[in-house]
Amino acid sequence: MTDVSPVPDPVRDRWREPMRRALDEAVRARETGDVPVGAVVLGPDGAVLGLGHNTREATGDPTAHAEIVAIRAAAAGLHDEWRLHGCTLVVTLAPCTMCAGAIVLSRLGRLVYGARDAKAGAAGSLWDVVRDRRLNHRPEVIAGVLPDECGSLLTDFFRGSPDAG
Repeated sequence: MTDVSPVPDPVRDRWREPMRRALDEAVRARETGDVPVGAVVLGPDGAVLGLGHNTREATGDPTAHAEIVAIRAAAAGLHDEWRLHGCTLVVTLAPCTMCAGAIVLSRLGRLVYGARDAKAGAAGSLWDVVRDRRLNHRPEVIAGVLPDECGSLLTDFFRGSPDAG
């Protein structure tokens, strides 16, 4: 029997731990009946600047997507600066058009996501807002970090799995 080790992926491997942190946030969303999506904003040095998970059901705020919550927290922590130059948003699901717009407007340097969203994704799944050349800012996009873990959390939630909380 041969040992089948995963092939190293120099692009995605460094984002596995931050994605696990985003997955922890996603579980928190599930606990309040929200769709389990989690996000983390990292500073240029890798420090956590903001955490977020979906809170639409918990707060009654239709804009309370994980990405928006994390971006707001990161910007608030910077006090006098709303531009998130050099920062990275790590999120468990490809962002929707609203969140993609917020990513562009907040000047995030990089977007890292786990699962694709064929129904509403706006970072290469259905649309590609974040890389639209007509816009004044386009972050680097790294897709497919821990996609199975991210996707199964959502699948279990929508199927009403007992493990879904």
